Amino acid sequence: MRPAKYLKVFEIGLQNTFVYRWNFLLRSVLGMVPLLGMLFLWGAIFEGRTTRISGYDESGMIFYFLMTLLIDNWVAPTEDEWQIAAEIREGRMSALLTKPLHYLSYRLSLYSGYRLLYVAVTAIPLGLLLYCLRADVRLPESGLTWLVFCVSLAMAGLIQFLLAYCVAMLAFWFLEISTLIWILFTLKHFLSGMVFPLDLLPTHLQRLVFWSPFPYEVFFPAQIFLERLEGRALWAGLAAQAAWLGISWLMATALFARGIRRYQAVGG
Repeated sequence: MRPAKYLKVFEIGLQNTFVYRWNFLLRSVLGMVPLLGMLFLWGAIFEGRTTRISGYDESGMIFYFLMTLLIDNWVAPTEDEWQIAAEIREGRMSALLTKPLHYLSYRLSLYSGYRLLYVAVTAIPLGLLLYCLRADVRLPESGLTWLVFCVSLAMAGLIQFLLAYCVAMLAFWFLEISTLIWILFTLKHFLSGMVFPLDLLPTHLQRLVFWSPFPYEVFFPAQIFLERLEGRALWAGLAAQAAWLGISWLMATALFARGIRRYQAVGG
C-alpha cells in the first residue's frame, strides 16, 4: 500500500468539502445547537437541587454535554454511508475498482480529510463556547489522561466510521438502505450517551448497553476526559473499545469481500 496515493485522496476530501463550503459552514455552526437545548434542560432539572445526580452536579453535567458535543463533532462521519451506498447503487463503484486503490482505505482517507477540516473550521466557535462556559470546564491535570483520551478518541472515530461503512455495504444487497442508516443513527444517539449520561441507567441496563459498541463512540472518551474512570475500569474499557474496533474492521472487510463478488456477478 503506497501512502502517497491515500494522501492525495485525503487532499481530494478537503477539496470536495470546499465545493459545498456554505453547507459545510452552516452544518458546523448549527451542530452546536443541541448543546444549548441540553443546557436549558439540565439547568431546569438541577434548579433548586443541592444533591448530585449519579455523581454529577450542574457544572459537571454541563461539562459532560460539552464534551459529548466536541467528541461527536470531531469524529462522527458525515454522510459517508450515503455516499458509499450511492456509489454502489449508481454503479460508480466500477470505476473505483479499476484503480489501484484499497476501497476501505480510500473512504477512510476521505473521511479523515473532512474531519480535519471540520475541526479547523469549528475551532473558533468552539473556542468561544468553551470561553463562555469556562466556569464549568475542568481540564485533566494528568498528562496520562490526555494521552489515553487521544487514543480513545481515535478509536471512537474509527468505530463510528467502520459501523457506517458496514451499513453502507448492505447496499450490495438492498436497493434502499435509508431506514437502516436511520436505525444506526438513532441507536448511536441514544446509546452513546448523547441524550443522557449512561451511568444514570440502572446497573443491569448499563451492563447490557456496554455489550454494544455505541458507548465507546462518545460516552467512554468523555468519561476519560472527565477523569471519572481510573484503574481497572479504565483499562478494561480501553480493551473493550479496541475489541469493538477490531470487530468493526473484520465486519467491514468481510461485507465488502462478499458484496463485491455479488456486485461483479450481476454486472456492476
